Amino acid sequence: MDCTFIIFGATGDLASKKIFPAIYYLKKKGQIRNFSIVAIGRRDLDIKSVLEKSKKYIKNIDTKIFSQIVSKSHYFQLDFDDKVKYNELGKLIEKVENKNKSTNRLFYLATLPNFFEKISENLAKCGLVKNKGWSRIVFEKPFGENLQSARRINKTLKKIFKEDQIYRIDHYLGKELVQNILFLRFTNSMFESILNKEYVDHVQIILSEKIGIKGREGYYDQYGALKDVVQNHMFQILSLISMEAPKKMVDEKIRDEKVKVLKKARIEDVVLGQYKGYLNEKDVRKNSRTETFAALEMSIVNSRWRGVPFYLFTGKAMKKSIATVHIQFKKPKCLMGVCNYLPNYLSIQLAPEEGFYMQLNAKAPGVSTIVPVKMEYCHNCTFGPNTPRAYENLLVNILEGDKTVFVRTDEIEEAWDLIDKIKKNKLKVFSYKKGSYPLSADSLIKSRGSWHLKEK
Repeated sequence: MDCTFIIFGATGDLASKKIFPAIYYLKKKGQIRNFSIVAIGRRDLDIKSVLEKSKKYIKNIDTKIFSQIVSKSHYFQLDFDDKVKYNELGKLIEKVENKNKSTNRLFYLATLPNFFEKISENLAKCGLVKNKGWSRIVFEKPFGENLQSARRINKTLKKIFKEDQIYRIDHYLGKELVQNILFLRFTNSMFESILNKEYVDHVQIILSEKIGIKGREGYYDQYGALKDVVQNHMFQILSLISMEAPKKMVDEKIRDEKVKVLKKARIEDVVLGQYKGYLNEKDVRKNSRTETFAALEMSIVNSRWRGVPFYLFTGKAMKKSIATVHIQFKKPKCLMGVCNYLPNYLSIQLAPEEGFYMQLNAKAPGVSTIVPVKMEYCHNCTFGPNTPRAYENLLVNILEGDKTVFVRTDEIEEAWDLIDKIKKNKLKVFSYKKGSYPLSADSLIKSRGSWHLKEK
């Protein structure tokens, strides 16, 4: 694959922690060979210092490979509003391409959404999106900050790019186990036949983080948990768990089914929280009501899921970092004389460990006692520790022109519509201690049990 990576926001955390390490791993595995990097930032820096920041996020670094990447990289200082300087950027890109004999361009906007339109328009005015090979442009989540802004951004982009050039990233869709959800469902008839209102009691989607907002203070205070996590990661997982089987397992058909779910999704109840000490964080507004925790009860009003509650739980400064989907099945009738057994459930572990397991019931040896037992699949145990990371998967998909794990306009707009409805109500934001969560969230799920907050 030959390509010039043109990365806006190259001095930020996302580029250092995710994008540059992903390029390194792809280079190490031989998946990219003829490539160059043009790293763009607003600060006066050099390429060596920009890439140096990413070293600590690369495991067992091969300094020879890293040096090769540095030699193929260039830094360009640019104020994203400076229309004149985009012409200079164009000259640098052409110079790099001529030297590297590369014709394809991948523009990666690792910036805040308020820069998406400005950068795209300036690229178009300078003719940078028209070249001999393909041009693709990548936008990081969140895509906008509400329905109105998302529609405006999409309208602007469609004047400049064709839809097949636009890649809207939700990095959770690059995770191996998230991608595995559809395969787990649609290649195993035993699961697909019972994932419906006849057998499922409820579903929990949990994305909790032990860390606070360190390093993301200004951004996070503007967005909060609903916009930063629920609108994208959680609604995407919800769609994958609950969608109908597509007529064909291709990108457009899959996204058609995800949109149908979001159109039928309803918000039943919400609990919001903010951890104690949040207001003392750097760059957080005094008296900020930004939520660092959100728990939702949702329903999907269609023939498959009507009456089954979906519970979403996410927060910062939690006791543990966990990402899991917990599907609890209805308790079977008592036919064996002993009735104090637990319901079955399927748990899909997204992080920190990857895999899934089912809890079943079995008789203990020698006595008529029912005990829970597990049937387990450990992803790393089977495929080893070198499974591709999310951003590696995403970059490969972009380079290959595969849009299956990227988000379409109508998905984004349906998700924002749901979030806007919550925001309109200006709900109370409960305070909670670090390492815990608002107790009001327990009342949300009380009728069905409790939150499944353990790793296994």
